[in-house]
Amino acid sequence: MTASASSEVDRLEQSLRRRFRVIETEIALGAATISLAHPASADELISEEDYLKDERLPYWAEPWPSSFALARHLVSDDSLLGAGGGRRMLELGCGAGLVAAAATLAGFTVTASDYYEDALSFARVNVWHATHRLIDGVHLDWRALPELVPRYDVVIASDVLYERPYAEIVARALARTIAAGGVGIVADPGRMATPAFIEACPGVGLDVTRGRRLPYEEGAVRQTIDVYEIRWAAG
Repeated sequence: MTASASSEVDRLEQSLRRRFRVIETEIALGAATISLAHPASADELISEEDYLKDERLPYWAEPWPSSFALARHLVSDDSLLGAGGGRRMLELGCGAGLVAAAATLAGFTVTASDYYEDALSFARVNVWHATHRLIDGVHLDWRALPELVPRYDVVIASDVLYERPYAEIVARALARTIAAGGVGIVADPGRMATPAFIEACPGVGLDVTRGRRLPYEEGAVRQTIDVYEIRWAAG
């Protein structure tokens, strides 16, 4: 399994490096340091055709502060979620796979999802190099989730509330994917849709509480990342 998985990842990585201008960002995750491969510039990937079709923009290609903060928190402090212990986790909007790698290191069985197939490929490559585990990748459009989408013990997302329509879309996606007794985790730097998201959750049967506040500092960038915990409402 390991040899065949390694060969599969090698082929996938070679394909990505032929098609993209790839750079690697070194990221400390607790005691480990990983090298995250991702496109050098999200702007280079903007497609007018994709935007006209469904306003699609390649946000996935940019490692965002919320993903850095949440990834580091997952591997350094288990007070938020507890040790993974093999629990099944879905990431909504995996990007290049930073949070998926951290969650895998923390012991979760991770399924990465994204609207872009290329994001799934980068995530699988990066998680493999960081953990030597081959994760599942699933293409998901939150606006049209499959009828039989599975439910997970933990559903996690970082910086996904960047447009107001995503308030209800993300709330519905969480309601469709969180298992009974499970938890959703949304890391957010204060995006415009966050208040509307909090208001939308009760309408789909979910309670929202703000948990930890995670600092992010990198160069001139200073942000405080709010971590929201989403659970099924009692009764």
